[in-house]
Amino acid sequence: MTSAPPEVVPYADGRLMDVHRPTVHTAGPAPVVLLWHGRGPNERDVLRPLAREAAGLGLLVLVPDWSSEQPDGGAAELLASLAHARRIATGLGGDPARFVLAGWSLGGREAVAVATHPDTPAELRPGAAVGIASKYADPAVTTGDAPLARLAATPSPVPLWLVHGTADEIVDAGHTRELSTAVPAATLVELPTDHAGVVLTVYSPQAGRCVPATAADTVAAGRRTASVLAAAAGLS
Repeated sequence: MTSAPPEVVPYADGRLMDVHRPTVHTAGPAPVVLLWHGRGPNERDVLRPLAREAAGLGLLVLVPDWSSEQPDGGAAELLASLAHARRIATGLGGDPARFVLAGWSLGGREAVAVATHPDTPAELRPGAAVGIASKYADPAVTTGDAPLARLAATPSPVPLWLVHGTADEIVDAGHTRELSTAVPAATLVELPTDHAGVVLTVYSPQAGRCVPATAADTVAAGRRTASVLAAAAGLS
């Protein structure tokens, strides 16, 4: 999978965000996806295969670095990236009315937590959220509460889309099924792949991180995740 590197913009002091512009165009501004990576610090590159695939469906995809090793668990960086994405989306040709907040692994819990929390300001709240291969019973660093418990008690203010690999040995798919049960209106998509495969990657022990996948079945699964991002943004 080869393509030109994405544009890179700062979103805070010393913090960077990849900009993947849509490679197919429809009339009007493109839907926007802000996509948060998982626990490993500064791994926006890990999500490039998924972001490129989603851009190929007509989405403007923004992927920031952040670090869960910060004293606040990365909360300030995540929220700063959201505020910046909201500010720049229109200037990049994006449609702020079709804005999706998505995340993979630890980033998935944070995305669902922020998107659905009652204290999230209206100007920052996305139109939909996508949680990918995450668990939701633990407190989010951004909101301080566990999205599973809150959403079991109160309706989600935005549509939820949930993706998980049935062969995930890092985060069991049962965690996502729990949230799906608590939020019956959520759309659950289970894929025949593992924790890395849902984002079009495979874990490389040599690199110590996930790298782009080449196996046909893994690529097919990751492309399904990209299609979920597109559906959440209102693209058929």
